[in-house]
Amino acid sequence: MITVKSQPPVAGENLPITSSNWIAYLSSAQKSCLVENGVRKVHYNLPDGKEMVEEYNLQTNVLQRRMWKVSDTVRGEKWNVEVGDQLPQFDNIDSVGIQENSTAPMLSKRITKTNIEWRIRNLPYARDVYSVTADDDGITVRTSNKKYFKKITVPELNRVGLQTDGSLLSFTHQFNTLIITYKKPPKVLEMEAKVLEMVKTISPTKIPDIKNAPDQCKPS
Repeated sequence: MITVKSQPPVAGENLPITSSNWIAYLSSAQKSCLVENGVRKVHYNLPDGKEMVEEYNLQTNVLQRRMWKVSDTVRGEKWNVEVGDQLPQFDNIDSVGIQENSTAPMLSKRITKTNIEWRIRNLPYARDVYSVTADDDGITVRTSNKKYFKKITVPELNRVGLQTDGSLLSFTHQFNTLIITYKKPPKVLEMEAKVLEMVKTISPTKIPDIKNAPDQCKPS
């Protein structure tokens, strides 16, 4: 049986509950913005010493990646990806330590305008083998053949003080990939809109070698 432990706590997700506290937490950071290749990249230096980077698609204003800088006893400092695909790893195992088997189940998370989605690749079992349930502290994935188990946390819900609602949860399976979808509740949509509004006020760093880079961020 492949048992995957709960995800390590995401930095910033254990803040006092309510979206206003999360927004205040981000507002208190020293922030810089870079606009490049159709992406708005925002770097946060937070007052508690944490660092976070967000990347937004300029056309859709949808978050493509959120990652936190963390310390690792084996690899030193690294980036823990909360949203988006994992960062590419080097082939030299001495530079990254022990690597996971490429055929092992791999979890990634993405955001759309209306949903939070997770993809677990390398799961070859039929759809009726999977059980995806809502718990107070997140989502549980298990298989009836006892080959796979995972707990998934949902920081977006923690930050607005909501428990996971099973009526907003669905899943499908295709191409050896389990796709889990959670419809964003209104409180999450409201929180995201406020964060985006704040992000758009950050003045971008100019890029001399890119002509006509879209200046979407205005001085705060």
